[in-house]
Amino acid sequence: MRRSTHGRVGLAIIGAGYWGPNLVRNAATSEACDLRWVCDLDRSRAEHSVGRYSTIAVTDDVEDVLRDPLVRAVAVATPAHTHAEVALACLEAGKHVLVEKPLAGSVAEGEKLVEVAADRGLVLMCDHTYCYTPVVEEIRRLVAEGHVGAIHYVDSVRINLGLLQPDVDVFWDLAPHDLAILDVILPAQSRPVAVSAQGADPLGVGFACVGYLTLRLMGGGVAHTHVNWLSPSKVRTTIIGGSERMVVWDDLNPSQRLTLYDKGVDLADPASSDSVELRRARTVSYRSGDLNAPSLPEREALASVIAEFVGAITEERTPLTDGNAGLRVLRILEAASESLRRDGATIPLPTSGAGRAMAGPGPAGHPSPVPGGASLLHPLGVAPR
Repeated sequence: MRRSTHGRVGLAIIGAGYWGPNLVRNAATSEACDLRWVCDLDRSRAEHSVGRYSTIAVTDDVEDVLRDPLVRAVAVATPAHTHAEVALACLEAGKHVLVEKPLAGSVAEGEKLVEVAADRGLVLMCDHTYCYTPVVEEIRRLVAEGHVGAIHYVDSVRINLGLLQPDVDVFWDLAPHDLAILDVILPAQSRPVAVSAQGADPLGVGFACVGYLTLRLMGGGVAHTHVNWLSPSKVRTTIIGGSERMVVWDDLNPSQRLTLYDKGVDLADPASSDSVELRRARTVSYRSGDLNAPSLPEREALASVIAEFVGAITEERTPLTDGNAGLRVLRILEAASESLRRDGATIPLPTSGAGRAMAGPGPAGHPSPVPGGASLLHPLGVAPR
């Protein structure tokens, strides 16, 4: 067994399927952590992710990871319905935990993870990768510094052909990205207060493959997200309309990902008019100013995720996308699932982070507990995400 590099955080990655190899690649090149283990139900998949000549240990048994005293932290990249059980086992073993989205399969499971992490003084972080991209960091700054003004609306589109997931619907698979972005960029006075969802299952697979999510925001704004596994073209766009400026983010345009428009609608104050008729009529003027496309660095967001996770551990601080951020996303997802079951009804959201969302299953049509109480951890290890 290798000894941990001095000053680095010993790290293990559980799950070497779709997302795990990306974590392996970024963790292996990080100067802040010492990648010690990769664990997967399919040992050959773990071996492939680290390479033939790597000194990183591989295993198909999670207990090998949890028993290693030099492993201080674990990144979990297993199937979504296993996140809660795997992450809880790691926390109970005294490990700091980074979990892929979504944090868990239900709000109740997520709350349990947050509670155990807090009780044990451990870092619990959700890998909301897009929140660590330069473009989201810039949007967050623009909103926080008042350059956008009051948020009137947010429109986001996240569509592609595939990948259909076997254990979650399109809302639980794709919408967490957009909900996490909203969570970090929206000011407190524009937080979501209610959600409604419309979904369709044209393939007859038993859960929504096409979905539309509408969130009512405090202050009268609205956010709308379109998610789709069945689009012939890939689109990743977000438009933010504010009282001062409008922002367009096209993630598939690396030469100009972000554009800031000095455009908007100004309303004259009707109270200054002399007659009742004139006071009822608002005078509208349209403003069209400059266009600005800021130059942003190109870097892999996942490297920043790893840096934030390790930094939160070594500096003993709360990460940007902590367990509570993951919980806020889960509350919206559970409410969206409830809206689907009620034919698109508007479902209120908790007004406080401590509030409890309604009980119910996680992804539509997929109960969040492990059927029959079977363990996903022993003796076979964990399947890839």
